[in-house]
Amino acid sequence: MEPTAVADTGQILGALGSMAPMLLIFVIFYFIWFMPLRKKQQALDKLIASLEKGQKVVTTGGLHGEVVKVDKDLVVVELAPNVKVRVSRRAIAGLEGSEDEKGS
Repeated sequence: MEPTAVADTGQILGALGSMAPMLLIFVIFYFIWFMPLRKKQQALDKLIASLEKGQKVVTTGGLHGEVVKVDKDLVVVELAPNVKVRVSRRAIAGLEGSEDEKGS
């Protein structure tokens, strides 16, 4: 091996060694930040898929009401007697009184 090849290898290993802490921080950040968000989104997707008539929901706009009809992409929510709105399933933020709504 030539001395220049050994020096080049040492520089490459030195560069990788200096990047290791940054990679470690990225991996830790991923598990602390993105994994809980992913689990929360999966739980919301499951809730939206299982919406039923009679459930009390909160929309992303902050409207509280009771589900009176569920279609493929739309949900009819009764906000007050004789006041019904059609909202997209994706506009449902959660069930009324659930832990997510309380801010935990």
